[in-house]
Amino acid sequence: MSLEAYDYPLPPELIAQEGAEPRDMARMMVLFREGPFRAEHRRVRDLPLYLRPGDVLVFNESKVIPARLLAQKPTGGRVEVLLVRERAPGLWEALLGPARKAPPGTRLRFLSPRDLAPVEGLFAEVVGVEGDGVRLLRFQGDLQAHLEEVGEVPLPPYIKAKVPLERYQTVYAKRPGSVAAPTAGLHFTPGLLERLKGMGVELHFLTLHVGPGTFRPVKGDPERHEMHAEPYEIPEATAEAIHRAKREGRRVVAVGTTVVRALESAWREGEGVVPGAGETRLFIRPPYAFKAIDALFTNFHLPRSTLLMLVAAFLGHERTMAAYRLAVAERYRFYSLGDAMLIL
Repeated sequence: MSLEAYDYPLPPELIAQEGAEPRDMARMMVLFREGPFRAEHRRVRDLPLYLRPGDVLVFNESKVIPARLLAQKPTGGRVEVLLVRERAPGLWEALLGPARKAPPGTRLRFLSPRDLAPVEGLFAEVVGVEGDGVRLLRFQGDLQAHLEEVGEVPLPPYIKAKVPLERYQTVYAKRPGSVAAPTAGLHFTPGLLERLKGMGVELHFLTLHVGPGTFRPVKGDPERHEMHAEPYEIPEATAEAIHRAKREGRRVVAVGTTVVRALESAWREGEGVVPGAGETRLFIRPPYAFKAIDALFTNFHLPRSTLLMLVAAFLGHERTMAAYRLAVAERYRFYSLGDAMLIL
């Protein structure tokens, strides 16, 4: 299917610049994969009305790190550094801007974002260049100890407002490593999680560290688009809960596209979801036969994005684009801090 088939007109004022307060007061469009197209308009706090005792709700507990850093070269020129992931202790993949002015051998020192003063004891050297402009940085000094001091929230470029890190973090975030939030989970409050548990919904977790590739629009032929690798880990308890649900005919509900990609990547024919650590480059687009999930809770995504194509693979292209047109007409709020949809 052509890239243009995943385009839609969006008034700029519908791009959310702040999250709903409380979080579960965000609007929720409820959609159905079967029967005539219909949509119900609810709030996220109404989620218990659509779930059943025994449903397995799976969340991504990755935690956003303050991954945007400002560095200075020996010449005095400044370089913006976006950490992507730690490949080995002290060795990070990163995106640099302007990258062409930081070849291998460039030594960087880091500046405080508050007063632009050099941070004592933290340096890095560019030690390699890889595809897509990725640089390898070898840090000298304890990056983790300095990260809160030197780093800032790497907000998506369409968010112009200042957003505190805690608001761009799920309430259950536990394992640091993402440079972007698994945004479907931003809608959940401790109270909503307790209500779901109280009605017999099983809550389980996995980790997929979100990389900057999540912001990349697809250019040209979708068939040729390459996904950035993202690491994931699925606990034994989560895999076993999914196995039991599948055996007993209960639903597995993914909270967010990151959960979908992790579970579908870990699926093995005859075995189901295999626990453990892995890496995914899975690009889900129509046609795709889903194996691990039965329902999806997600946000409204960018035009021409891999995330929109994943939703279209699950809901169907025609229904997905009809839902997006309806969301615009009904003035839903879009993207990372916006409203949600539940697909059953």
